Amino acid sequence: MARKDELGRMGEQLAVEHLTAEGYTILERNWRCAIGEIDIVAQHGDTTVVVEVKTRSGLGFGHPLDAVTPRKLARLRRLAGAWCSATGAAAHALRIDVIGVVAAREGIVIDHVRQAC
Repeated sequence: MARKDELGRMGEQLAVEHLTAEGYTILERNWRCAIGEIDIVAQHGDTTVVVEVKTRSGLGFGHPLDAVTPRKLARLRRLAGAWCSATGAAAHALRIDVIGVVAAREGIVIDHVRQAC
């Protein structure tokens, strides 16, 4: 497995641990369909949350949250709709969050942006 893939998997695991500690219930990880993949689907109270995770080993290429462009958010909205259709989940209480993980030598920093769209 490539170092980038390992870093991504580690970031997603850290995001899951963060969400769980915040009271979220993880429903799905790496859910795939024809139009793409959702990193994490979680439940927080009455709200279903689609979570995009971006991980970097440092800030040399910018903060990981900077990688979530308006185009990526539009894709996440389409993916959220596809997940709701595929699972029969109600879409009235749906949110898209982004978690940025910086796993540098100095330590790990997790930034959680709620309602990214």
